[in-house]
Order: sequence, then C-alpha cells, then structure tokens
Amino acid sequence: MTQHHLAIVADAPGGPEVLQTAQVPTPEPGPGQLLIKVAAAGVNFIETYERTGIYNVPFPFTPGAEASGTITAVGEGVVDFAVGQRVATAEGRATYAEYALLDAHTALPVPDGVSDEAAAALPLQGMTAHYLINSTYRVAPGQTVLTHAGAGGVGLLLIQLLKERGARVLTTVSSPEKAALARAAGADEVLSYDGVAEAVRELTDGTGVDVVYDGVGKDTFEGSLASLRTRGMLVLFGGASGQVPPFDLQRLNAGGSLFVTRPKLRDYLLNATERRWRSGELFAAVAAGTLDVRIGARYPLAEAATAHADLQARKTTGKLLLIP
Repeated sequence: MTQHHLAIVADAPGGPEVLQTAQVPTPEPGPGQLLIKVAAAGVNFIETYERTGIYNVPFPFTPGAEASGTITAVGEGVVDFAVGQRVATAEGRATYAEYALLDAHTALPVPDGVSDEAAAALPLQGMTAHYLINSTYRVAPGQTVLTHAGAGGVGLLLIQLLKERGARVLTTVSSPEKAALARAAGADEVLSYDGVAEAVRELTDGTGVDVVYDGVGKDTFEGSLASLRTRGMLVLFGGASGQVPPFDLQRLNAGGSLFVTRPKLRDYLLNATERRWRSGELFAAVAAGTLDVRIGARYPLAEAATAHADLQARKTTGKLLLIP
C-alpha cells in the first residue's frame, strides 16, 4: 500500500494563495538517492519566482530546494550515508513537504552541535557566502570589503565570515533596525545606499575597496563600480532590485583595470568534495559558536503562503523556515 505525506502543492502559477496543502505519495529512493524526513525547509526568493511562473517549472509544483532532515531510506549504490543520519541540502527538490528525495551527492552531513533549524537555514546562503570570499575573490586579512544588504540572509553571514578572516567590512542597509543587525554581526561601517561611493572613498582615504559583493544588482551596480580601488573586483551575485543592463567593458579600463564577475552557487558546487569543504567549514563554525545563523521566522508547513507573502513584502530579516 502506497504511503502518503503532507506537501505544499501549487496547481497553477499565481500569488501566495496557490500554495495549498495536499496528501501526496511518499516516493522510494532510486539509485543514488536518499529519502529524508524533513525537519525544516528553507524559504528562498527564487521559489516566489517559480510559484508566479517567472521561472518555468512544471505544475502541479512543490517548491523547495533547501532542507535538513533525517535519512529514512537509501537507494541502491549509496555507500556514504545510512538510515538515521542527519543531512542537509541546498540542492533538493520539493522540500516544502514532510518527506523529500535527495541525490546523495548533494547531501551535506550535519554534525552534532548543529541544530536541525540551523542546518536548514545555512546551506544556500552559507555556501554562497563561502564561495564568494574563498573562491570568487579570496579575501585576505587586512583588506577592505563592501557588501550590500548587510542585514539580509547572505549579508549577515558574509559580515561574520569576513570579520573572522580579519577584513574591514563596510555594508549598506535600508533602515535603522537593519543597521543594528549589521553592526551586531560585526560590520565596521554601516552606510546608506545613497551616496555610497562617496562614503566609501572617504572611509578609505580616496583609495576604494578591494572587492564589492553585490547581490542587489540594478540599483547598486553603479555605486559598487565607483567604490572599487584600482584592480578591484565587483562580484555581482544577485539581482534583488532587478538585473543590471548591458555594460560597456571599456568602463573597466577607465575605472582602473577593474574586474566584474557574475557567479552562481551551482558552479561552485562541482563535486562532493567541494560541497563537503564548504558545508563542513560552515557547520564547524556554527558548532563552535563563531557563526550565528539568524532565523527570522518559523512557519508551520501549512502556512507556506504566509511565508511567501511576508518574504515578498520585504517584512523579514534573516532566514525563513517551514516546519513540517
């Protein structure tokens, strides 16, 4: 007899209200797969794009790529994982549910000392922050960095990891409440988005910063570019305000032999070794108490629509979780 479990299902694209609860068949893991009982699922902005049809997904659709949980079954050929083990992922499918299938190579072992909630909240934003400062532009102690949206999910993690590295961190925020969060995470200077390049020049004796991490995009790109020192790098890793319009490369020459790159997480998770390195360092930092993962809000699984509405209204800080 087929087992069933509760999942969030959208039958067609639309607003948050299309996210409804439904009983769906619980799958068996195929070769190289794991079935996990979901302890918590991360809510991410990309899922609002999928839900509305901006990103093309097949309907009926269960959102979710990020989760933590306990393995309840393993598929053929899986040797690195066992039933009862805790894992997390940033690369799952249909994680807004009581059970979810993972490809074993995308599963991240969760060590003791890391809660299920922290394990669900960390993978996507945490591994993004990790690749940004370790691989796209490896920040060295004593360098000065500008990171936008310092109170966001990635921003709060970036600030902490950069301070641990020994960098000087400048960040932008849009409200006094967010400024307090960024300062609590360790930011050296908290700036307004308006006039950011001028403020950066003032704070760096006219030199500019070594690197800018910009997940905002269209609204901040010009200020980011104008904040760089000679041979500095602008790492454009998102477009929360919209995509940056076409760009004349000759401006990099005029600005001082600048670099611009547009990375994405998937290209920095090329194999299990890379995943284990990034997640291992992050989980170790959480277990040691040197990295704080801010859970902004927790919602019962059935309230996924409310979580999406709150996220799109920009009413939240930190990570939103769904708890089955």
